Amino acid sequence: MDKKQIRLTLLRSAYGRVPGHRECVRGLGLRRMHHTVMVQDTPENRGMVAKVAYLLKVEEV
Repeated sequence: MDKKQIRLTLLRSAYGRVPGHRECVRGLGLRRMHHTVMVQDTPENRGMVAKVAYLLKVEEV
């Protein structure tokens, strides 16, 4: 059985944000604006996504 995944795209810069928010963006594997990554849909990742949702575009895959 395949794990569910979510596609994340960084739409706004993490520059000048609260350090914890910058760390969440990096922890999700996002490196620069308009960079897209696929991550496992886990409670840990969902928590990081919720913290920085104002910077991201989130798509269920």
